[in-house]
Amino acid sequence: MANGARSTSGEEPVGELFAQLGHQVGDLVGKEMQLARSELREELRKGVKAATSLSAAAIVGLLAVVFLSSAAAWGLAEVMAPGLAFLIVGAVQVALAGVLFVTGRRHAAEVDPVPHETVETLKEDAQWARNQKS
Repeated sequence: MANGARSTSGEEPVGELFAQLGHQVGDLVGKEMQLARSELREELRKGVKAATSLSAAAIVGLLAVVFLSSAAAWGLAEVMAPGLAFLIVGAVQVALAGVLFVTGRRHAAEVDPVPHETVETLKEDAQWARNQKS
């Protein structure tokens, strides 16, 4: 066909149809990228929340071991055997660290790095493009 030739149905030239298809695909890719960024941003927020909880558990656990162990055990050693006093203080600190760890692990389990909506729409877009070719 020569430049500007009409399609066999007598409507728009084939070149214009391909140009329109190119613009539509470009717009579609741009919107898919926006959706992917939005989904990844949301998952990043969840990841930050999980990391914050886990970091807090580590810091609190470390500080508790250093400061409270000595102070509490010395205080309890005044009324009971020093070994038992240190054991009680350590058990309380382990319980606190355990609670913080479980909270952080629960937040970490909610993080899903796969942008499911984007993957689904990309599959739909691929199917649409295959249908346009045929």
